[in-house]
Order: sequence, then C-alpha cells, then structure tokens
Amino acid sequence: HPWAKGGMACLALLGAIVLGGCGITPRSDVQGESSPEPQVASPEPNLTNPQPTSPSSPSLKVVTTIAPMTQFTQAVAGDRAAVVQLIPSNVGIHDFQAKPRDVETIANADVLIQNGVGLETFLADLIRNAGNPDLTIVEAGEGIPTVSSPDQGEEPHAEGEQDPHNHNHGGANPHLWLDPLRAVSQVENIRQALVTADPQGEEIYEANAAAYIQALKDLDREIGARLSPYAGQTFVTFHDFAVYFAQRYGLEVEFLVEVPELSPSPQDLQRIINLIEAENIQALLTEPAAGKENLSALAQDLKLEISVFDPLESGDNTPETYFKIMRQNAENIANAMSPDS
Repeated sequence: HPWAKGGMACLALLGAIVLGGCGITPRSDVQGESSPEPQVASPEPNLTNPQPTSPSSPSLKVVTTIAPMTQFTQAVAGDRAAVVQLIPSNVGIHDFQAKPRDVETIANADVLIQNGVGLETFLADLIRNAGNPDLTIVEAGEGIPTVSSPDQGEEPHAEGEQDPHNHNHGGANPHLWLDPLRAVSQVENIRQALVTADPQGEEIYEANAAAYIQALKDLDREIGARLSPYAGQTFVTFHDFAVYFAQRYGLEVEFLVEVPELSPSPQDLQRIINLIEAENIQALLTEPAAGKENLSALAQDLKLEISVFDPLESGDNTPETYFKIMRQNAENIANAMSPDS
C-alpha cells in the first residue's frame, strides 16, 4: 500500500481514517455545456464516473484538513491519489485535538492541503513534529479576496501565531468555501498543487477540476436565482461563518458570537434582539453542531421560526455533499425569509 512507509502499523492506522470516497472522480464532460438558465440538470452533479487510466494503487499521498478541502480534493484527484482527512468527519475544527497518529499521517504524506486564511492554527506544531522535508503544503485560500472579521485587522494571522486551542480566527474570515465562486478558486489552487506534485496525472486532474468547477458555477447561478427575491434582507446565525455566502447573494448577516465554542453574553443577546425587532428579521439559522439552544430560545421568545445553515465544517466529505448542503442552506434561508410562502 502506498501509505505504508512505516510498515504494517501504518496500514492499521490508515484503515481507520482513510476516506470512503477516494474512488469518486468526475469525468471531464460532467454537466456539459452550461445553460444560461439558473437550474442544473440534476439535484447533485454526477461525479461518480471515473476518468480513465488511473493507477490501481495511487502513489500520491494527500492529507486534507476539513470536509470542504477533502470534498474539493477528492473531486480533482479521484482515484489518482490517496486522500486522508486529518480531522475526523464527526469532529468540528474548533473541537479537534491532535493525536500522535496525526503526526505520523503528515510524516508519510506528499501533499498537505489546508484552507488557510488563519483557520488551521493547530497545523504548525504537527508539521514541525512530523519532520517531513518533502511535504508540499498548500493553502487552498491563497490569493482569494477575503473579508475581515469584525473588530479585527485586515491581515490573517500567520500559521502557528496563535495558541492551537485558541480558535479565534482573527484578521480575515476563513470561510471562503461558502461562496461557490471562491470555492472555484480553491479548486483551481488544489488542481495546480496536484499537477505540480504529480505531473503525470495532469490530464486527469485538469479534466476532473473542469467538471467540478462547471458544477460549482451552475450551483452559483441556481442559488442566486433562488435568493434574488430576498436581496438586502438580513439573516442571523450563531457564529460568524456566513459572510461570504451573504456577500455573494446580496444578503446581510448578523451573528451572536464569533466562534462556536463561545457562549453569547447578555449583551450579545440584547444586540441581536434589538436588531431583529428594528429590522423585522424573520430568518434565524442555527448550525447542526452549535448554537441550537441559544437561538432556539431566542426564536421562542420572539415567536419566530428557526431553521438550519450548515457551514460544512464537518460531516460527509464526498464531493457531491457540497452541492447537497449548499442547496439546502439556500432553501432554508429562502423559507426563513418568507415563512408564509
């Protein structure tokens, strides 16, 4: 097995963490020529037909961090590379605690793909301890325009600058993947990294990236059409993750706390209550793993409905999942903004 630099022990280790979706690869003709209509042909893009002639045992070993980075990397790599997600799919990045086996995973990797923009502050120590001089480290967010988090500076922190258990993002908001067009740029960065690391796979990576990028552009048009009637309206989330989504679709977003492990203060709650009452906000959106209790209580007090916005920070990491969740997020926002429709 290509991961087995450390012998059978590594095989046992990776048996527990290798992703189940490694064989998913889109063909270059998935989605075909895009229609000017905002709808796509199917609920999720067909990304299950493999691009031909990949090695039976992938030689390129790629480590990713969060679910969107894995989804994008799987889509581009298909079965040309073995992709392992460092953070378990049922653990959010804010709850992740690194273990010795994570150091071993990085020590055996060829490429490490992270979101960057100050999100994965825990990586600096892992990379240093792994002692892998051949490791190529890629920030999928490199070169993509960012928005500053409230009351923070314009520049993101450098890797390792913060305490690894302090997940305050600081500087630029890192949730780039929630804008499908910024996600296109992330896929392009990932494609280039894989081509550089494995030039012989260039044709496969290029074709797969093209298919996924077309699907992302179709998704952007679809969501834009769904949310266009609500341009200028505001929705409320528990933590500060939806700024790029709101910006892309002409919406406004407010939040209770900056990062999900924080508890809102009385001042936070009063600020949101005042805003809801002043602007007649109807859309309160909790997250699958955070904030439900606080926002549910707020919604009950104000006699509002509550829905869900999944920031995709954890959960299923197959390429199709991104489209399913993003469509559901858009639908939930639209329904929350027009509860009587």
